[in-house]
Amino acid sequence: MTLVISVFQNLGQLEKSLQSTRHISADIGSPFAVRPAHRASMCIRVVTGLRLHSFRPLRFLEGSLFKSSGHVNVLSLQNCTTFRKTTSISLLYLGGSCSSKFSNHLNLSRYSTDSSCSPMKGAHHGSVIAEKKTPEGQGDGKYKHTVDLPKTTFGMRANAVVREPEIQKLWDENQVFRRVAEQNTGGSFILHDGPPYANGDLHIGHALNKILKDIINRYKLLQDRRVLYVPGWDCHGLPIELKVLQSLDQDARKELTPLKLRAKAAKFAKATVKAQMESFKRYGVWADWENPYLTLDPEYEAAQIEVFGNMALQGHIYRGRKPVHWSPSSRTALAEAELEYPEGHVSNSLYAIFKVVSAPTSCNLLDEFSGNLCLAIWTTTPWTIPANAAVAVNAKLQYAVVEMLSVSADDSSLGKQRFGNIVNESVKPFLIVALDLVSALEAKWGVKFVVKKKLMGSDLENWRYIHPIDSKECPVIIGGDYITTESGTGLVHTAPGHGQEDYVAGLKYGLPVFSPVDDDGKFTEEAGEFSGLDVLGNGNAAIIDYLDQRMSMIMVEPYKHKYPYDWRTKKPTIFRATEQWFASVEGFRNAAMSAINQVQWIPAQAQNRISTMTSSRSDWCISRQRTWGVPIPVFYHVETKEPLMNEETIDHIKSIISQKGSDAWWYMSEEDLLPAKYRDQASNYQKGADTMDVWFDSGSSWAAVLEKRIGLDSADLYLEGTDQHRGWFQSSLLTSVATKGKAPYAAVVTHGFVLDERGLKMSKSLGNVVDPRTVIEGGKDQKQSPGYGADVLRLWVSSVDYTADVMIGPQVLRQMSDIYRKLRGTLRFLLANLHDWNANYAIPYDDLPRIDQHALFQLANVVKNIRESYENYQFFKIFQIIQRYVIVDLSNFYFDAAKDRLYVGGAASFTRRSCQTVLVEQLLSVSRVISPILPHLAEDVWQHLPFQHFLDDGSIAKFVFESRWPSVDKRHLHLTEQEICLWSQILELRTEVNKVLENARTGKLVGSSLDAKVYLYSSDSSFAEQLNNLCESDNEADPLNRILITSQVEILSSLGDLKSEDKPYTGECLIEGKTKVWIGVSRAEGAKCERCWNFSPQLGSFTDHPTLCGRCYNVINVQSAPPAFAAVS
Repeated sequence: MTLVISVFQNLGQLEKSLQSTRHISADIGSPFAVRPAHRASMCIRVVTGLRLHSFRPLRFLEGSLFKSSGHVNVLSLQNCTTFRKTTSISLLYLGGSCSSKFSNHLNLSRYSTDSSCSPMKGAHHGSVIAEKKTPEGQGDGKYKHTVDLPKTTFGMRANAVVREPEIQKLWDENQVFRRVAEQNTGGSFILHDGPPYANGDLHIGHALNKILKDIINRYKLLQDRRVLYVPGWDCHGLPIELKVLQSLDQDARKELTPLKLRAKAAKFAKATVKAQMESFKRYGVWADWENPYLTLDPEYEAAQIEVFGNMALQGHIYRGRKPVHWSPSSRTALAEAELEYPEGHVSNSLYAIFKVVSAPTSCNLLDEFSGNLCLAIWTTTPWTIPANAAVAVNAKLQYAVVEMLSVSADDSSLGKQRFGNIVNESVKPFLIVALDLVSALEAKWGVKFVVKKKLMGSDLENWRYIHPIDSKECPVIIGGDYITTESGTGLVHTAPGHGQEDYVAGLKYGLPVFSPVDDDGKFTEEAGEFSGLDVLGNGNAAIIDYLDQRMSMIMVEPYKHKYPYDWRTKKPTIFRATEQWFASVEGFRNAAMSAINQVQWIPAQAQNRISTMTSSRSDWCISRQRTWGVPIPVFYHVETKEPLMNEETIDHIKSIISQKGSDAWWYMSEEDLLPAKYRDQASNYQKGADTMDVWFDSGSSWAAVLEKRIGLDSADLYLEGTDQHRGWFQSSLLTSVATKGKAPYAAVVTHGFVLDERGLKMSKSLGNVVDPRTVIEGGKDQKQSPGYGADVLRLWVSSVDYTADVMIGPQVLRQMSDIYRKLRGTLRFLLANLHDWNANYAIPYDDLPRIDQHALFQLANVVKNIRESYENYQFFKIFQIIQRYVIVDLSNFYFDAAKDRLYVGGAASFTRRSCQTVLVEQLLSVSRVISPILPHLAEDVWQHLPFQHFLDDGSIAKFVFESRWPSVDKRHLHLTEQEICLWSQILELRTEVNKVLENARTGKLVGSSLDAKVYLYSSDSSFAEQLNNLCESDNEADPLNRILITSQVEILSSLGDLKSEDKPYTGECLIEGKTKVWIGVSRAEGAKCERCWNFSPQLGSFTDHPTLCGRCYNVINVQSAPPAFAAVS
């Protein structure tokens, strides 16, 4: 083989380039014979044993001829990677003696429709048959100029780390997103962005979320929708405040005023927004990046104040003392959405007894049991005993008075249980427990019970017992259905200041809401001798010891269960009654449930989840005891502590904040913050110090963004993680329903979490974290962590069923990269074989060969099915459709059969033009349907189109997203059932024929599939007739030998006179499980055409071209002038 290397500036540069590629070794002298006299056009003789998957003459040049302009490409033929330098090289096939010698060292495999030149393992690609040796007399390249080789500057290697930012810059400079959105006429589409938290680097979950949104937005653009996507960030709250505090030393913290803290928090949030924004852009996400919404912007804060005010004026906001989730580590109240429930939490489970002192006059049980009767309770929070106000029972349960006869406290089988002093007393009290729990308690306590009396829970109401710590009398009350016999004793210690159910029960009986615990989670002076102790630490232990010393503890044991933790500090929380502001969900719960039913939920089971959460949720605590947030706009009377909050005060504060931002609440005086009506009373009022829950911040985004900025009352779609059913989805729903009676979204899509390849949660300690930045740009070790680019990451997003948890890791990414490479190779093949295309060359549909009409039928169905999948947000189905279509339908069949007519059928021949007519449709359609998922690849293809694409209005689509969604010609879908069935049978038959051909090659009967003649016989006369019709086709596309890529095919009428020695390789198969076909293979008849390598009896019939077959002879006579060299520099 001779390679011409043009415009090489010096021999040393050439030698260095050649030596640096691992598949070709360069030695000036041998095996590379370099002629120094030809510095501008060197001949290099390559003598090396390379395996190359190819088929026709010159097919091994396809890889070398597809080059990216402006770069040196030294082809590594084994895997078709390229080596880049700065000087352009053209690799041209010149033929001659070098060609003949080079071909002796090539193992020319028959097939590679994947333009990477690497066959897909485990799949049938046609016959993979090696051409061991170039036939004598075919090495002079006499007809090389008549072969139509593919030409394109579209590189096989994506070089995504460099190329993708270039494409993004092209979009930005031409404002493609904005222009296309504004020019579209199909109505608006609003996907409202749920704001990520501005407190750190992005993780792979962010990538999944934003890429899903971008896929949807880009698809809607192609559908002629006016897409407006405003990205947002959640900028207030404790995490950012903690980040600021952690960055300061103790002295700096002491000098930190609220305003200084807020300034530092705002600076940190804005810097984080900027960094996260750049990452989102690198993912290829299109958005209105110049005008994002930030919850710290004054206009956003004012809109939030307005939502709060509307809810307050409608009576949905109130202040009350209620138990709330309280985080001692953060020193603030928390909402349910700010909690997590990690596995493995262990509490001290306490069984205690409270002595009964009185009962209704109708009951004489006290006398019967000599006043030694106790209520047995169970709790996992012993520290709440000081706040005990009652014991609750279930009115419908049956209870028993039991006597303890014996105890086995030393039994080793009892494990880590600790028994109280009371169990060792000779005289033990009688206990009241649930009857159904008697056996369970006997086993747990190691005692024997004797049931002395039975009574209903309703009979116990209004009994009185002595509080075990402060000796006051407390009542037995009727609780709710939360009292069961699944665990415990059936009697529930009730502290209204430390539990929601306790609080509700306490309201019914007028019980005091007592909570002797401070902001740090320590007992106050109200707890007496326990003052200053940590309730979750030594305070808990002290309570247990106190009860034991006073003969009130039976047993304590470790109890493993789910317990709420602060999601930010990762430390346990407590339930604690404090003065807080609440949104009364009860006031609009029914309206919220009705609104949920009007929304489309994807997946459908998401509706059940949010319905359950909304129907059962308690009032929403919306106040926080922090500095960094939007203030609750309330003033308190200095003496009475009564709140002042009405329409005038709220409107005035909203007006101030819209101009000055929420900082004004901290630096302006009460006199300035109050409206004129109250200024003379300013000295009587003090502004509140609480800020709003950040879920109220983000939950007001529909008002700040959809209504105020866009002018709509709802979005078409919300899309976030499944955890947002109790977060943003719900807070947005509640604020919207409370103020305007409807949901802020028409549809909601939820996605799962991202796990590693083994299905494990990602963590730094496990070393299984997948950083999206590393996926795109690569890590420090590029071999271990190569940079795949954003499109490979996006391809992964499209491949997973995001409605459940999804997995990613190195192996998954390698698979995605390989699929991406195959897809890129397919598009490259299409581009390269349309280098001379003109729209005037198109063949009318009715005149197309049958194989081409079937190819358009497949394409139309692909486009139709992909559109349905986009509409249903089922992107994994698109991934599956594209993968099958590209690898099986195109690469493994249509392209394979088409190469003959594309390369050697004649530049202007009918069959080449008919094939190009199909290739154009495939190129334009595939590039557009993949563009929402792989926008960089699609745009790269579009910028390399060898022709202009005109829109219906006559304008040119300069960018892929200006081209709109491909329309489907209805004729393409109307292929007859018989024709569809036939091509399905042909595909199956082709696979079976290839198996017999492979056996013939292994047996050295043939070298390549073109050396063979195939014989077919079927007893199914209808099928045999259809095969005959294909063989007798009057074009060069439909004949069966072209489809099977053999020189000849003969359909036998019978097997009676068949001589087995003439067809030594045979096989049988059942097509579609019912049509039996016999297959035989022999050497092809005639001689091998020098130009197309097909065997033909016609060779020698043409005196001026004795080595050509009839087809090639006609092509040579038609072509009046040789085309330019195929290589592109």
